[in-house]
Amino acid sequence: MERIKIAVLDMYDGHANEGMRCIKTLVENFLAQEEIEGNYEVFDVRQKCEVPDLSYDIYISSGGPGNPVPVGEPWEKPFFMLLDQIWQHNRQPHHPQKKHLMLICHSYQMACLHWNVGLVCKRRSTSFGIFPMHKTQFGLKEPVFEQLLDPFFAVDSRDYQVIEPNYHELERMGAKVLCIEKERPHVAHLERAVMAVRFSREIFGTQFHPEADGEGMLRHFQKEEKRSLIINNYGEAKYNDMVNSLQDPDKILRTEAAIIPTFLQRAAEQLVGAQLV
Repeated sequence: MERIKIAVLDMYDGHANEGMRCIKTLVENFLAQEEIEGNYEVFDVRQKCEVPDLSYDIYISSGGPGNPVPVGEPWEKPFFMLLDQIWQHNRQPHHPQKKHLMLICHSYQMACLHWNVGLVCKRRSTSFGIFPMHKTQFGLKEPVFEQLLDPFFAVDSRDYQVIEPNYHELERMGAKVLCIEKERPHVAHLERAVMAVRFSREIFGTQFHPEADGEGMLRHFQKEEKRSLIINNYGEAKYNDMVNSLQDPDKILRTEAAIIPTFLQRAAEQLVGAQLV
């Protein structure tokens, strides 16, 4: 088979993060499989305005800091153009080899805004921690979630959210809401955020961080500076709960092992199948 080309879009704008390390590790593990041949390239989208072209097979676009609403920065137009190019390419029946796209947190929020599938707005307060994700009826049938419990747990770290799904637009696209955040009955009139969407057979996005690994995150949170920051902002009980959750095999470890590896494996199977047709 031909080599699989993967583009990793770094949306962190130069900010220190664990996300890119985790994504690169998952991609490298995927490419290290005996039956897979390929390579990946990282694009610094926000700092250097590097946006890949359509010559790649699989795209993974990371989370990142700041407001997902466009403000006219030079990288925004090429980024949105890439989303539309991938969408249009996949709609053409004469292209048996589709382009596969995974959108994480900030990238997911920007895509939801661009494709008008929900309201993107600032949260009342930062969501930071390990939280349950509740599957919808479509999420229960989603292959990428097949190995996960209901609810399953994931790292959530965001100041913004996607709420009020636009069901008319979702239906027009053939998109499905896959999971939503936990209920907060103690807060009146608070809509639950849309935590994952299957935009199409090839395009998938999450508002949480499926790449987060327990071991690396644990090391990160045990650094004195990070530990003090979390305790000062969220309290010691929250910190201890996060540390315990990071070591629980049914929480972060299961999510990390399931979502992105399954997405990559399914993309590879489609690409190989298309080459054989």
